[in-house]
Amino acid sequence: MKKLVLIAALAALSACSEKTDEKAETAAPASEEAPAAAAAPTTAPGSYDVKMADGTMASTVINPDGTYVDVGPDGKEIKGKFANKDGKDCFDPDGDEPEACWTVSAPGADGSFTATDPKGVTVTVTPKKS
Repeated sequence: MKKLVLIAALAALSACSEKTDEKAETAAPASEEAPAAAAAPTTAPGSYDVKMADGTMASTVINPDGTYVDVGPDGKEIKGKFANKDGKDCFDPDGDEPEACWTVSAPGADGSFTATDPKGVTVTVTPKKS
């Protein structure tokens, strides 16, 4: 189910990024513009550097199959399932740890964005360069 949610979220995100040359030429009704404005950012599969609130660095890899691997500043590895739920990036670690859903900002020109957990802690996430 989580995999289906991730695929649906990615499909919605890719649909939002299609070229809209026709819209520029023809005014679209307000009802068509509202859903695009309401779409929340979601994080695509890939490798990311994560700057923690205290300045230490961690990393996250989100896989296309809906799994993830976090490596914390202490080198500890956490694996689990990733999904986008209600416009939030949700990480459900393997084992008994509870799922945490992060609110993400729209990405900047370099692809970086902020993510805020339910406790209000904000981190800066930057796509790793290949």
